[in-house]
Amino acid sequence: MSELKEWREVAPRLVDVAAGRTPADMVVRNGRWVNVHSGEIIPATDIAISAGRFAYCGPDASHCIGEDTEIVEADGRYLVPGLCDAHMHVESGMLTVTEFARAVIPHGTTSMFIDPHEIANVLGLDGVRLMHDEAAGLPVNVFVQMPSCVPSAPGLEHAGAQLGPDEVREAMGWPNIIGLG
Repeated sequence: MSELKEWREVAPRLVDVAAGRTPADMVVRNGRWVNVHSGEIIPATDIAISAGRFAYCGPDASHCIGEDTEIVEADGRYLVPGLCDAHMHVESGMLTVTEFARAVIPHGTTSMFIDPHEIANVLGLDGVRLMHDEAAGLPVNVFVQMPSCVPSAPGLEHAGAQLGPDEVREAMGWPNIIGLG
């Protein structure tokens, strides 16, 4: 899998593609979009893709097509998005990021937003870095949410480590740290 660029790097391009100002890398035409939230199937759907991400999903992506845009005809096939797990604690399952990915990828998970709060409680910033670095080479998108405060209730609990503003500031500069958990 090619490495995705950080969201802040590609967001302006995605907006330009959706608005028709910049051509998409690929457009998938005439599929049946499965809305996994409502359960409905939306016929005649086009998807414009740029920088490996969806830029447009709707009835007609003609405005996203340029001279070099690859066109894929879906011919009414189903278009099913992968699962983006929005907030999870991998280590709560007693698995490494690699083993967790091995278990969930075959079932459609394409992205995970992990909050390594438990390992931060035990190993501090070093533990967060271990999980962050392990996730970098996996065939699934892993976005790390930095634990904002370890322990979570200072003065009321005793963890094996502490994270404060300095550690959070440092980690926010790492690739794939997308915000606070």
